[in-house]
Amino acid sequence: MILNIFLLSTDELSLGTVLIVMLFAVLLGGILTMTYAFTHRLEGFDRSFCVTLLMLPIVVSVIIMLVSNNIARAFSLAGVFTLIRFRSTLSDTKDITFIFASVAIGLICGMGYTGYGIVVALFIALLMGLLHIIHFDAETESRARLKIVIPESLNYPHAFDSVFMKYLKSYKLNRVKTTDFGTTFELTYDIQFKPDINQKGFLDDLRVKNSNLNIALTSAYVAQVTES
Repeated sequence: MILNIFLLSTDELSLGTVLIVMLFAVLLGGILTMTYAFTHRLEGFDRSFCVTLLMLPIVVSVIIMLVSNNIARAFSLAGVFTLIRFRSTLSDTKDITFIFASVAIGLICGMGYTGYGIVVALFIALLMGLLHIIHFDAETESRARLKIVIPESLNYPHAFDSVFMKYLKSYKLNRVKTTDFGTTFELTYDIQFKPDINQKGFLDDLRVKNSNLNIALTSAYVAQVTES
């Protein structure tokens, strides 16, 4: 009986088989969801993404069972999925791993290999939890995005070089945009701070250079805005 539950035949569907597969899918999806919540508990997380991780294995497993060995259904399903587009971007690239893991678990359960699904889900959960505990994915350098509004009269290419050399390890100008009907420019930089710098001093020095206009500094570690 136990062997039959952990290695199901989905060639001929029955109500019992479908229910067992969906039960395993939701349980294994729950393991991934709890792992995601654990690894993102400090910075916070989107609860709707947790619902996605929980439901995705169920949906995928049901689709795999319905397609089964029917090639025509498989091609029709592929055509339907080409119409689907993601409407939101993921804030953390690690979240893609959870998405693919959910799909993989759904595929495994839909094919009837529920025992292997348990092994895969537990292995991924333990690995992601371990990487989080040892801070393997932690940023070792402080990076940020800097937006500076400057007056039209200021020659911006080298206007802040002296300040950047004092506080930054590296910087790159990514975008220049006119604002306020061309009376000001908005400069966007990707920057990397030197260790143990004074961020308030950095912003104060920039305000001297840009005539105390708006400055926005944002990253995973800092979110400061100064306005005139």
